[in-house]
Amino acid sequence: MTIDNIDVEKTVQSVRSLLEREKHLSPALKAALEVLLMLVAALLNRLNLNSRNSSKPPSTDPNRPRNTKAGSPRKPGGQKGHVGTTLKPVPEPDEIRLLEIDRRALPKGCYRDAGYEARQVFDLDISRVVTEYRAQVLVDEQGNRFVATFPEGVSRPAQYGNAIKAHAVYLSQFQLLPYARIEEYFREQLEIPISSGSLSNFNQQAGQRLATSFEPWVKQQLIDSPLVHVDETGINIDGKRHWLHCTSNDRLTLFFAHPKRGTEAMDAMGVLPHFHNHLCHDHWKPYYRYDCTHALCNAHHLRELERAREQDGQQWAGQMLDLLIEINRATHDAGGQLDQATSERYRTRYRERLLAADTECPPPDESLRRHPKGRQKRSKSRNLLERLRAFEEDVLRFMDVPFVPFTNNRGENDIRMTKVHQKISGCFRSMDGASTFCRVRSYLSTCRKQNVSSSEALRVLFEGDVPEFMRDAPKGAE
Repeated sequence: MTIDNIDVEKTVQSVRSLLEREKHLSPALKAALEVLLMLVAALLNRLNLNSRNSSKPPSTDPNRPRNTKAGSPRKPGGQKGHVGTTLKPVPEPDEIRLLEIDRRALPKGCYRDAGYEARQVFDLDISRVVTEYRAQVLVDEQGNRFVATFPEGVSRPAQYGNAIKAHAVYLSQFQLLPYARIEEYFREQLEIPISSGSLSNFNQQAGQRLATSFEPWVKQQLIDSPLVHVDETGINIDGKRHWLHCTSNDRLTLFFAHPKRGTEAMDAMGVLPHFHNHLCHDHWKPYYRYDCTHALCNAHHLRELERAREQDGQQWAGQMLDLLIEINRATHDAGGQLDQATSERYRTRYRERLLAADTECPPPDESLRRHPKGRQKRSKSRNLLERLRAFEEDVLRFMDVPFVPFTNNRGENDIRMTKVHQKISGCFRSMDGASTFCRVRSYLSTCRKQNVSSSEALRVLFEGDVPEFMRDAPKGAE
């Protein structure tokens, strides 16, 4: 690595060589210099980390190159057979305006009516709709009053309707707008006064309904699924570190907030203790406490192998990286599953590369052990090598099971919007607010995966119903 035209790695190595040759330095000074060199090496390793060799997001890469699209022989625009979204006239417009010719501008002569030429303008009319219910009152001869029954839920002289509640929750929990901006929107666009307290009540009402209808249903569906993805990320609740856990697949999503990251939180979530099928994750150790078939995220392995090749100079890591990419490509070309003979050939190559790696990245020398018990410290590259060897079945499961993917991207993509929420809002004010957010986002994410729009999903929720897919969904839908 070069900083200000100085090759830092060569400079550090030169200093180490000088220290080894210098015989008259005091032990204390020599130890202090060794510590400083270790700190320099650690800082250099951090400077060299990027999105390709670590879990850092691409946005943190300095001067990252932009991938340019390869040229295509096709012409720009929609291709033949492409279903476009061009605006088309509707047969029954909401309003018709007749335009007559000013006959005074026409040449003299006789004219007959030959019909009309139509053009349609699509526009938007945002307005409030106030419905007043007038319940008839009858009084008998004794003065007793009898009042007609109001519709269910109409209990106050003036109140917000379900459409306003659904729209407010949509803006807050799906579009992630702050309360102040939602208040401004309702006041300026709809001429409806609404407070932060009302917005909070709408969210709580949605969360309470989902806690009794959607949440138990989605948990059971995930338990019965052949494959689920799991991931977790840190969140801030009232200034304290908490964790948001995600369990999902292609058709279902469940979020859960908890103060802990490990098995205590996973048990409280209520899915993994009862799940016994394929679990895809990033090798967070607590996941291995559950009785299921594990599949590891190879996107993490590729980044770790890239780091080992770049920072530790491990050639075997680059070869293993290329092999995993080759296996993934072959599996994809084969339709998602390799035949047994091809699978065994790739397993043999996998083991051979790890065996050869023992020469380049050997285990620690047991003769130098300082303590009789415990495990000797290993380098990051050696730990990775041993992990790839010990968990071979879980690393390569994607090539033998058709529905097991190469990566855990499904789980990571589902959890990504919670990070956007953190950037906008900074933190949750309470655990109740975080739990409400998790329930609503779980419901909306699941509905979108089932081709139900977020607006329609919230309308159904506030009307006291459930989406169609929840009524007759087959168990284990994937």
